[in-house]
Amino acid sequence: MGISFDQALGMHEQALDFRAKRAEVLANNISNADTPNYKARDLDFSSVLAAQAQKTAGDSFSLERTNTRHIAAEGFDDSADSTLKYRVPTQPSLDQNTVDAQIENSNYAQNAVDFQASFTLLNSKFKGLVTAIRGE
Repeated sequence: MGISFDQALGMHEQALDFRAKRAEVLANNISNADTPNYKARDLDFSSVLAAQAQKTAGDSFSLERTNTRHIAAEGFDDSADSTLKYRVPTQPSLDQNTVDAQIENSNYAQNAVDFQASFTLLNSKFKGLVTAIRGE
């Protein structure tokens, strides 16, 4: 009987991936806090969860190659743009920048804590699998 990592790990792998992508987006916002006309963006967890549920349900589409000379679309992921949303500013800026550094730093810190929690859960799942394989 083989081990299915998808069943053993559950959503923890996707949660860790989401937290890493969100950290990148939040860091980009923080680095552009003084850029005129920059619009703050963030990932919406519910959209990511809905996209993941749709993928597991088999409702996703695939590209078809009609000619052998067509290039395969590897790594094509249209869900990234659909889950990346613009943030509504709490206080308008004169230069049209929507980044609030304090909110971004707070969100980044919370995301780091959530990332560590997801990593710890994933690590404990792997330790459990190793214990099961060794028969301890």
